[in-house]
Amino acid sequence: MPLSSAHAAFTWARHHNRSLAAFNVITLEHAEAIIGAAEKVDLPVTLQVSENAVAHHGSVYPLAAALRELGARAHVPVTLHLDHITTEDLAHTAPDIGFHSVMFDASTNDYPTNVARTSAFVAFAAPRGIWVESELGEIGGKDGAHAPGVHTPPADAARYVTDTGVDSLAVAVGSSHAMETQTASLDIDLIAQIAEAVDVPLVLHGSSGVPDDLIVAACRAGMTKINIGTALNIAFTSAASEALAEGGSSDPRKYLAPARNATQDVVFHYLSLISGPRPTR
Repeated sequence: MPLSSAHAAFTWARHHNRSLAAFNVITLEHAEAIIGAAEKVDLPVTLQVSENAVAHHGSVYPLAAALRELGARAHVPVTLHLDHITTEDLAHTAPDIGFHSVMFDASTNDYPTNVARTSAFVAFAAPRGIWVESELGEIGGKDGAHAPGVHTPPADAARYVTDTGVDSLAVAVGSSHAMETQTASLDIDLIAQIAEAVDVPLVLHGSSGVPDDLIVAACRAGMTKINIGTALNIAFTSAASEALAEGGSSDPRKYLAPARNATQDVVFHYLSLISGPRPTR
């Protein structure tokens, strides 16, 4: 199946009144697990590659090539997305590597600089068919912003979308990156207020730390894309560690296979959780 654009994915979500699930990829096994789970439930899925993952591999090109091949062979629509990209140089590779979506992150800049840099990237991306996600203020886990009590005002979100022309917006509503326990508390009323205030889809980052019932509530309140990363890594590392502890072989396949299977189970869970029908707004 041809790779899906972000525009097509969000159109599907709007038409079916559902939310989208997006998962971060570090290894080839992550990507195989994500696509395998999506095929089990016959749902579209987004594979995300973060700037940190690119740094780990030393280049975006080899991993991107592998994801393009996996996505093209999948039996469900697969969208490829660059996530939390802070440099123009890396963001500008999206057309070359076959990615149709970029989360351009200038949130550590002051508001005028954020708007200027993001608007410039939108001007680059739009004629090339690249969907632009961005962020007003940081999501927690990155230098401490979006700590409890720090949230995105609806009026600020609306202003930012107008000033930048972004296609989707990540907002601060209580989640935090890299949480290993599901203890985050989301402001569901605020999500609904922001969804009413802006005319682009909303994105929830740091969703691994959010209890399942609040993820469902967030989708129903207006979150269209839910990002999952840490939960996959916990499952992957735990299963690999257990296999290694059993010993008996130096073959990496002996621990990568159970790690991939455990990751697929987590992806299956989140796809089933996130992609249910939402109440008509």
